[in-house]
Amino acid sequence: MQSRLDSFDTIRALPAAGKGPATPLVPAVSRALALLERLAGAREPMTLARLAGELALPKSSVHGLCNTLVSFGYLRRQSDGAFLIGPRVMGLAEAFVSGTDVAQEFNALWTDGGGSAPEETVVLSVLSGTDALYVGVKKSARPLGLAFNVGMRLPAYLSGSGKAMLAWLPAEEVRRRFATGLGTRLTKKGPRDVEALLKELALARRRGYSVDDEGVREGVYSFGAPVFGASGDAVAAISVCINKAQLGAERGSRHRDVALAVAAELSRRIGGDARPARRLEEAVA
Repeated sequence: MQSRLDSFDTIRALPAAGKGPATPLVPAVSRALALLERLAGAREPMTLARLAGELALPKSSVHGLCNTLVSFGYLRRQSDGAFLIGPRVMGLAEAFVSGTDVAQEFNALWTDGGGSAPEETVVLSVLSGTDALYVGVKKSARPLGLAFNVGMRLPAYLSGSGKAMLAWLPAEEVRRRFATGLGTRLTKKGPRDVEALLKELALARRRGYSVDDEGVREGVYSFGAPVFGASGDAVAAISVCINKAQLGAERGSRHRDVALAVAAELSRRIGGDARPARRLEEAVA
């Protein structure tokens, strides 16, 4: 099977724009990071043999990498010998969040407002590849049946906040990100293929918000709204998550308005605009 890094001995980093030639990488570090990313993407325990096969590396090399990462807490080994992501990665996630302006401003929204808990759970996410990565969470006292935590990842095509960000990417970029399809299913709902996803994203652009109707968890419904930076791009998204049984006759319009209002205020705080600078047509070109 083709490795995600074709040749660890010759791989070089892609140069940043205007930064000159590529920078040589350390092969052992590249292998360790590829291993961590593969496990994170799998969202399930992986055996040594499977990791070696999918990374196209010798089992002896993968064994050494896993032992090292386990010793530092970045991997966990199950009783059957399979590996999972370990707890130490949360420290990296928290360090990333602490240095992210949009996450800081999200937290400031609540402290500036007196620090009271929201009526429903409100989350902030950024797009990380094909995932929505949660970088801010304000939980309500109302039971939801799903625990959102900073550092948590969900497929962007299933989550309300993820779809709110994908909706502002060009269609070809969405196709590129999901070239291998929409493989992960968490419930029986959600888009089944990329073309179905694109239709849903087009609707989200037209109305200004996205919806997750039990795609992440049965009984959980959410409204997503994009957060725009100074460039006019959707740099993050807000999602208001509720128990679907609480939608009521208004079909959750009050919660939708909260998502839009929080996203608009957060956009303003980071120098953006609630309405993106670029035309809608550019996002679907």
